[in-house]
Amino acid sequence: MRILLVEDDRLIGATVEGALRDQSYAVDWVRDGEAALASLRASSYDLMLLDLGLPRRDGMAVLRTVRADRNTIPIVIVTARDALEDRVMGLDLGADDYVLKPFELDELEARIRAVMRRKQGSSDPILSNGALTLDPATHEVRGGDFSGVLPPREFSLLRVLLGRPGQIFSRSELEERIYGWGEEVESNAVEYLIRSLRKKLGQDAIKNVRGVGWLVPKAA
Repeated sequence: MRILLVEDDRLIGATVEGALRDQSYAVDWVRDGEAALASLRASSYDLMLLDLGLPRRDGMAVLRTVRADRNTIPIVIVTARDALEDRVMGLDLGADDYVLKPFELDELEARIRAVMRRKQGSSDPILSNGALTLDPATHEVRGGDFSGVLPPREFSLLRVLLGRPGQIFSRSELEERIYGWGEEVESNAVEYLIRSLRKKLGQDAIKNVRGVGWLVPKAA
C-alpha cells in the first residue's frame, strides 16, 4: 500500500514516514501543496495524509483541487487546526477523516486502516479470500500449514493482493505499491517475494497469469 505524506514540518514528517514504513507501507513524502498535486498526477497512491498549513498551496486548496479533478483517493487530514469550521470544511470538501495534532501514531495507523476498509466497502478488519487470512493490525497471516508474522515486504505484497482477490497485478503495479521513492528495487524482487510466500502458504496461494501478473484467487 502506497501513501502520499504531505507535511512541511520535518520532525513530524520524518517521524510519520518512519512509523509507516515500519508498518510495511510504502511512503512518499512531500513538503508543499504544489508538490502534492504534482505527485498525485504522476503516480498512483492508495491514500494521502494531508497537512493544512502548507507552503505554496494550502491544504484546503489541495483538497479542493484533488476532488475537482475527480480523484477519489482516500484523504486523511492531519493538522493542528482544531476549529469546528475547519473540521467541517475539510470533511465537506471531501476528506475521509480529520486527525488533530498532536496525535498518537497507533491511532493514526488505526484511522488509516479504517478509511481503507470503508474504501473497500468492508467493515471486517481481516483480509481474506477464504484460503488465506491476513490481519493488517497485527500482521498475522494464516494459510496452508503456515500461521505467523511475515517479513515486512512479504506482508506488504500479500496485503495488496488480498485487498482485491481475483484482480491481476503486474510487476510494475506491485512494485509501485510496496516501494516508496528512493528505495532500491531489484529486477526480480517481486518474483523472489512471491516464491517465498508460496513456500510458506502453498503453491496455489498466489496464481501467475503468464505475461500479465499475479493474483490471489477469489473465495470459492
